[in-house]
Amino acid sequence: MMTNRRQTTLVVIAALLLMPMAAPGAWAHAHLDHADPAIGSTVATAPQEVALWFTQNLEAAFSTVEVKDANGAPVAQGNAQISGNTMRIGLSALKPGTYSVHWHAISVDTHATEGTFSFHVGNQ
Repeated sequence: MMTNRRQTTLVVIAALLLMPMAAPGAWAHAHLDHADPAIGSTVATAPQEVALWFTQNLEAAFSTVEVKDANGAPVAQGNAQISGNTMRIGLSALKPGTYSVHWHAISVDTHATEGTFSFHVGNQ
């Protein structure tokens, strides 16, 4: 017959071994999967929008994206449109140059992520 201390130790060890299998969803966040224009890309023709795809669905009320020119002036038109795991924002007519995109995403499980990337319009 096992002692109470030994039983407790075995239960704790079993729980620690099983935790990684039970918790993957708890660690999930909406990470940026890909974007159009692509991260760090050079495009010959100015895009009419920036589209971002995430690894999880987004909470539309709390997710945002900003697009700015090299001087920090906003070039996005209107608010981001969010559907499922995709966020889109329209752009004004872009001139050749480098543009930065800063996004802030809240997944439907309330985890927050954010990031910044750039793309270039025209020949480099």
